[in-house]
Amino acid sequence: MLQINNNYFQLFELSESFELDLNSLAEKYREMQVEVHPDRFANAGETEKLRAVQLTSFLNEAYGTLKSPLRRAGHLLGLHGRDVDQVSQSDLGAELLFEQMQLREALDELPDDESALPELDKLKSAVSKKLADRQQNFASNIDQGELDEAKKIFHEMQFLLKLLSEIEIGEEQRLGY
Repeated sequence: MLQINNNYFQLFELSESFELDLNSLAEKYREMQVEVHPDRFANAGETEKLRAVQLTSFLNEAYGTLKSPLRRAGHLLGLHGRDVDQVSQSDLGAELLFEQMQLREALDELPDDESALPELDKLKSAVSKKLADRQQNFASNIDQGELDEAKKIFHEMQFLLKLLSEIEIGEEQRLGY
């Protein structure tokens, strides 16, 4: 039966890399999910039922972590002894702070009606491209063991994902969703 392992890459028998084949991950997840699903233990004892629920929960958490680029990046950094919850000034360079201010100002200056949709779309595309670039840089840095730089990029990715979410909320509000 599946064993709890805090290295989610090992759990799914994957190499510790930011770049993943998400189809292989999903296939392995489905195989493992069938193995530990609580329905398979409906006639088992309480201990086995509880274990199946715990393993399913753990498997779902591991899969969700590896499926999400940001959570996967944080997990990789954690495996290498970097605490992504601790942010120091050196993790947030002046360039990042300046870029944040510029992008936020661009978002804040847009009108609150549908006339802003084309500009929101442009901003969304620009931020998505920046995020893709940061993800490539993260993958390269983590593969080369440049952990401090990878952690800095992780925080940049956090910011960009949050900004993308705010852009999408702005689109929905302007469309009346």
